[in-house]
Amino acid sequence: MSEQALSETIDASSKYEDSLPISSGEMLAMLDDKGIGYELHTHPPLRTVEDSQSLRGQIEGAHIKNLYLRDGKKRNYLVVAAEDKAIDLKQLGADIGAGRLSFGSADRLMQFLGVRPGAVSPLTLTNDQDNNVTLVLDRNLMTAEKINVHPLVNDKTITLKMTDLLQYLEGTGHSEHKILI
Repeated sequence: MSEQALSETIDASSKYEDSLPISSGEMLAMLDDKGIGYELHTHPPLRTVEDSQSLRGQIEGAHIKNLYLRDGKKRNYLVVAAEDKAIDLKQLGADIGAGRLSFGSADRLMQFLGVRPGAVSPLTLTNDQDNNVTLVLDRNLMTAEKINVHPLVNDKTITLKMTDLLQYLEGTGHSEHKILI
């Protein structure tokens, strides 16, 4: 498969948002309906933390990485951590009682969180209406005033208050979460 064909099959940009269970526009409308304020930033698609660091400029707030993981019992986890936090999957599995962790497949990611690789964020829990995914948060993020997240696509980032994000997650049924040490 050519590099261009491969990049299009995993493209997580707005170009393909109509194929998602909830589009980025619908996600932003949901935030608007709940009175949650945010600042929208558009940019080229970002697939990695390194991509975002090179392009973001001076966007205020905590910058994160998001890991969609599963354990040997096929339980799903969304780990949201500061972008520079080192994560040892073996230790994390022990810390959260999950055993051995590995990255979930693109198919499972779409099935449970409704996005493609590169667009994972806490907002994807909107698509997990059956609570099949356990949210794991970095303790250091809990003190951040603002946080930056993708609104289901990777060519947009929104900055919002951390308290608003946590309130929104409560509304999705994900008020209980595990905190990383």
